[in-house]
Amino acid sequence: MNLPKELKSILPPELVDSVVSAKIENPEELRLRCGQAVAVVTAEKTVSLSGQIVRPHHLDHLLERASGASMHVHGEALRQGYLHTASGCRIGFCGRLTEQGGALRDLTSANIRIPHAVIGCAKSVADEMFRKGVVSTLLLAPPGCGKTTLLRDLIRLLSESGLRVCVADERGELAGISNRQFGFDLGPNTDVMTGGSKAETAMRLLRAMNPQILAFDEITAPEDLDMIRQAAGCGVTLLATAHADCLDFMRRRPLYGELLESRIFSRAVWIRVEDGKRTFETDAL
Repeated sequence: MNLPKELKSILPPELVDSVVSAKIENPEELRLRCGQAVAVVTAEKTVSLSGQIVRPHHLDHLLERASGASMHVHGEALRQGYLHTASGCRIGFCGRLTEQGGALRDLTSANIRIPHAVIGCAKSVADEMFRKGVVSTLLLAPPGCGKTTLLRDLIRLLSESGLRVCVADERGELAGISNRQFGFDLGPNTDVMTGGSKAETAMRLLRAMNPQILAFDEITAPEDLDMIRQAAGCGVTLLATAHADCLDFMRRRPLYGELLESRIFSRAVWIRVEDGKRTFETDAL
């Protein structure tokens, strides 16, 4: 099984051997739980690997290497239960919360989400956008259905068409930038800003880079809505993702209900997964 180079460097060596030797295609997550074998999650199934059992020191090793032995730098993210590596892997942790500051101790499990590019997966969506007009679009699905992967490829295709695309990459998952190099191909006309909140980086991009399209992952907070309103007022086309499986669900959530009422996004792309296969349905909003 292929793993990103960075992931191999932060996993304990004995776990790397058992994962790499497994003949599993397109892994999406690695689950490490104390006392259990490593589990590999794909779109179709979860496979427990025989052999090496996860021990507490494996999780401590993972946290130390993933944080660069500088956990204070990732303090705010870790208080929320996760951190991001330079290449865009998101690692969630479970353990004991301390009373002061909610820091994690005595780790018991970890979930490593493996970012990957599926070149061409957004072609049908892009073709329809070009045919009907490139307008502000939401990519919608429950967690783990491939919203970020679809967004990444759609950014690439729009950029290759000659449009200026700016990406507010709050968690570094979309571009996977390390040492000023992109880990993923986002196209020749794409500019990326990381290291701050979506709202902060988006406003900087609007002021500095003159985008035609502004893209970002996961609308989750009221400040995201404020940024969306300001960006729309600047005449920029927006491309974003959100967690939802139907319009009724969106209307019931205050944040998404307010987003729909704003009528800034005029098109939705719903991601459906059945028997491990993803399909895309486009609707007007």
